[in-house]
Amino acid sequence: MAVIRFDKVSKSYGQTVVLENIDLTIDDNEFLAVVGPSGAGKTTLLRMLLSQEKPSRGRILIDDVPIADEPMPDRGIVFQRYSVFPHRTVLRNVMMGPEWLAAPLTGRLFGMQRAELRDRAQAMLDRVGLGGHAGLYPAQLSGGQQQRLAIAQALMTRPKVLLLDEPFGALDPGTRRAMHTLVLELWREHRMTVVMVTHDLSEAFHLGTRVIAVDKSRHDPHAPHRFGSVVTSDFEAKLRLVRRLHDEAQAAG
Repeated sequence: MAVIRFDKVSKSYGQTVVLENIDLTIDDNEFLAVVGPSGAGKTTLLRMLLSQEKPSRGRILIDDVPIADEPMPDRGIVFQRYSVFPHRTVLRNVMMGPEWLAAPLTGRLFGMQRAELRDRAQAMLDRVGLGGHAGLYPAQLSGGQQQRLAIAQALMTRPKVLLLDEPFGALDPGTRRAMHTLVLELWREHRMTVVMVTHDLSEAFHLGTRVIAVDKSRHDPHAPHRFGSVVTSDFEAKLRLVRRLHDEAQAAG
């Protein structure tokens, strides 16, 4: 279970307010898509949820427990820029996260533990369509394959929450559609809570069970950095209605 709550969260950098007074609850197994203009604070919100940034005010909780002060395995992330290790094979890339968690001093497992992890990593690669590429290096993969590898990496630590930061922005349309299908399948299989930042409105409404827009609601022309972004729209109810009507139309033939 992973219910996320932003409790009156604000974020400032010096005198510049980026986000202010965010009150937001994300339900367990929800797929939340966050949209908004460039500079509105979408990625800052995601970085705070990952613990790469700390709120200036307020707090963030998962299942009513404040999140740790640093990134933890309960939250996996996939960036637009492929977060893979170029000097490791595809299989070793997928094994590294669980290996470091299990053996933080050496980063290596041995014997039966290593064999079991290797089997689990190979199964994950099979699931994301990279089973036949285990011995290759990331540079030998296409962009879509590298993003599949990044997703496999993120899922290997069995996170409660998967964070997606513009994960498909660099992909061609055909590869992007395939990745949409894969992510939706993995979300349903693993029953994670997903938070995705995207500039693509059609992508947000296609993937999300809920879409929120983040933008400034107040502007001061004499002090443009005085006010931060807030949640300006929440499309959860509309999405549910549209999908229900769509499903009813399909059932009716």
